[in-house]
Amino acid sequence: MTKSHVQAAQHLLRLLTLEQKIAMLHQHAPAVPELALAPFRTGTEAAHGVAWLGPATVFPQPVGLAATWDEDLITRVGEAIGREVKAKKEMDPSVSLNVWAPVVNPLRHPLWGRNEEGFSEDPHLTARAASAFCAGLKGADAGTWLTVPTLKHFLGYNNEHDRSLTSSNLSDRVLHEYELPAYRQPIEDGVAGAVMLSYNLVNGRPAHVSDLVNKHLRTWTNGGSVVVVSDAGAPSALFRAEKYFPDGASAYAAALKAGVDNFTDDGDNPGPSVSYLEDALERGLLTVDDLDRSVLRLLTLRARTGEFGDHHGSSSTSAGESDAAATVALAREAARKSVVLLRNQPDPHLLPLGNNPGSIAVIGTLGQRVLSDWYSGTLQNECGIAEALSRRYQDVIAEDGLDVITLRSVRTGTYLGLPSPSETTDDDGGVLVADTTSPAVGEHFTLKDWGSGEFSLQSSLTGRFVAAGTDNYLRASADRIGGWVVQETFRLVHSHDGTVAIQHVASSQWVRVESGTGSLVLASGVEAAADRFVIRTIKSGHHAAHAAAASSDVAVVVVGNDPHLGGRETQDRESLDLPQSEQELVRIVQDANPKTILLVVSSYPYALGDLADLPAIAWTSHGGQELGPGVVDVLSGDAEPTGRLPQTWFARDRDLPDILDYDIIGSESTYLYTRAEPLYPLGHGLSYGDVQYTNAVVSSDPASKTIGVDVTLTNQGDRVAHELVQAYASAPTHQDHFPRRLLVAHRRVELAPGARITATLRIPVERLATFSTVAEAMVVEPGEYRILVGSSAQRLPVSVAIQVPDRGQRSRRIAGTWVPARLYDTKSNIDLVPSQPLSGTAITPADPFEPAWAVYRKWDGLPITAVNCEVLSARTGKGFGDCSISVQTSGPADTWLDLGQCQLKEGYSGEVGIDVDPSVLPAWTASGTLRLVLKGAITVQQLQVT
Repeated sequence: MTKSHVQAAQHLLRLLTLEQKIAMLHQHAPAVPELALAPFRTGTEAAHGVAWLGPATVFPQPVGLAATWDEDLITRVGEAIGREVKAKKEMDPSVSLNVWAPVVNPLRHPLWGRNEEGFSEDPHLTARAASAFCAGLKGADAGTWLTVPTLKHFLGYNNEHDRSLTSSNLSDRVLHEYELPAYRQPIEDGVAGAVMLSYNLVNGRPAHVSDLVNKHLRTWTNGGSVVVVSDAGAPSALFRAEKYFPDGASAYAAALKAGVDNFTDDGDNPGPSVSYLEDALERGLLTVDDLDRSVLRLLTLRARTGEFGDHHGSSSTSAGESDAAATVALAREAARKSVVLLRNQPDPHLLPLGNNPGSIAVIGTLGQRVLSDWYSGTLQNECGIAEALSRRYQDVIAEDGLDVITLRSVRTGTYLGLPSPSETTDDDGGVLVADTTSPAVGEHFTLKDWGSGEFSLQSSLTGRFVAAGTDNYLRASADRIGGWVVQETFRLVHSHDGTVAIQHVASSQWVRVESGTGSLVLASGVEAAADRFVIRTIKSGHHAAHAAAASSDVAVVVVGNDPHLGGRETQDRESLDLPQSEQELVRIVQDANPKTILLVVSSYPYALGDLADLPAIAWTSHGGQELGPGVVDVLSGDAEPTGRLPQTWFARDRDLPDILDYDIIGSESTYLYTRAEPLYPLGHGLSYGDVQYTNAVVSSDPASKTIGVDVTLTNQGDRVAHELVQAYASAPTHQDHFPRRLLVAHRRVELAPGARITATLRIPVERLATFSTVAEAMVVEPGEYRILVGSSAQRLPVSVAIQVPDRGQRSRRIAGTWVPARLYDTKSNIDLVPSQPLSGTAITPADPFEPAWAVYRKWDGLPITAVNCEVLSARTGKGFGDCSISVQTSGPADTWLDLGQCQLKEGYSGEVGIDVDPSVLPAWTASGTLRLVLKGAITVQQLQVT
């Protein structure tokens, strides 16, 4: 941020009236003609291309961009998107240069519905990708920002189910080690100008009034000027869905004081927000100074883009044919580099295909389509995989492997189909009818099983999907499945007599043939009221897939997801498993042709089961308009596969924690702590070379700020290899629960056939830090660490030990000092909850009927006489039972020795003292460890030993 930006904003702030200031706090701020201020709106979606504003270049999904592990590429993609946003702005002044991207929530859980929007499971890899993307969106001009990027969603947001009501419990270690880094780096790098808050609660408090914004984000370098925007509808949720406040005025006042600068509420109608803020001012809940701080940040954001001055710098966006061609080439490069080769069985390798692979069959609906997601722009000139293969090779056939069916109404005896052109009127708009007893192509529909009981019907005559209209009539009107509420999917409910009832998924209504007109309409009621249909198979997808595979030299079977179904915003996935229909298609193809390549095109990882034994497997995200050419560049061997997985692919559902368990340390989840054997680990990806790691040595003093590790690699293959050398740290003797492996460095190197090179990895010592619950800071503990080097988080063939010296700065908990109860080291059955509505965090049993405990280590071990606790509440009514607090210290062989106990009465709050049994003091002195055991519905704010 330059001084001129702030000065321009301060000048305007002094000229604004109170009414004008209040109006600026809504997403849709009106013009101020007397100050020559145009209307302004926060938010243009641009996760991987400009969204919702018509045709735009569509790049791979963010998880695919992260699979490149290429920060330079991600920056170039960000800049291309920024220029397209600016071009849209020049055509339509209402377009905002405040871009709502990227999503930086680490991909903690692979069943999260929005997995495709994030970068990586690793927070620091996420941070680096985010900084790179933001740097591109910001542009290279030092004086004027191309756009102002917004980091989403602060904080602890990885579930869609009841996302406005669930609380993400974040211990201080998880908060500082896993959640905050992805936000901190882009902000401190000076490339992110805004942050969006999340829908969920954090430690029992709505994120939109969390004390973490002011406590952490605002204290970082550049954090004070960052604009904090609400997510859509979240301000109203504070006093409606969440019922955390009694009314709008108190909710808005609390949110503004907690750090929110801009309210996205009630669509483009600022009236309610303005009313709440005016009411808050009148009631003394807010001051004008509170408003000024937020308005100044908003004006500064606008000043950064050159809105208030003559300097436009990087705002020049005139695009010629060469620029457009360069952007398409960039999209292809991104698609190519995001492809990950997961398996390539030797003797012989199926991949690369080379110049003469023979005939190729591309099987699966995703082989012929390029799909978009909710945050995509409108695709243009897209090229699918089958088409791209046909451009590269002469003998390519495509088969979707889907059944073509007819549906006959049992009640009417007629077949569902398109109306004849002569019978179509302006009023019915092509409503499907059941009016013929002799089905022809107009009554033929392609049936696709998307998993989880969702099917789509696509007209064989027009290629359009059957969708429900706002009038509840069915039409074959949709070019693709999509929309915030998908209208193109149905459930087929089978009966013992072989018929099916058809239920519309979005509305839960049933398909009926309308009496008199024969039109297909949705009707409310139970299944018994639905019409029943008989399915006739016109073409067997399985037979066609088998025949195509058997008649070809190589089969490429393409499976995956539609980004609008199964897992997406508002909907988490139910399982890691590939849908059974897709699994069966792969098996049929494999049975027909042993030379089968499995290509997964998806927004998230899958568990593949025994399909993981196929000879060749590759993955790509939904790669945007250049998906096909990018994939074929790699499959053909025209380009080396350089993509690497940005997250773990787990082998089975039972390897995952509950999606609402955000304690990655206690639940031993993510690649950092899991003990499960993954299907494919973080960083996995093969090349067409054969790279071997033979040695690793430390090349610089571990006492310095950066550790150098020299790694020797050899390419034993006959092709150039592009190897992503990765370094992970472990510390088995660490005083705290250090990650089993922690990504600390990576570097890409190129090896010619037969080449032997030494690659040096630079590891910042601070990457070995963990959050100290004693010092309340990130601390690198002294002792031995092992740096493991290899090609993934699982394949680490060489390692070297380093010794971090003890500088005598180890912290201990001191008797007489109050310790916040939230600063435990380990816990069981403990929830983090607000100690006060707007600040502070306390602990309480998650289930008051089960034992709950928290352990606090590293006390000075001096003799003590009592343990004091500040109790905020104790409830014994409503069946909670008795309330008690016990204190223990660790004994031999993982036992616990009682130091003392106290009982609490109903409604008690205040300080309690627990006398310590002197006979147990030797154990206390030896261990310096205290365990607090809570029984019943007790909330504890802090504790102290004396």
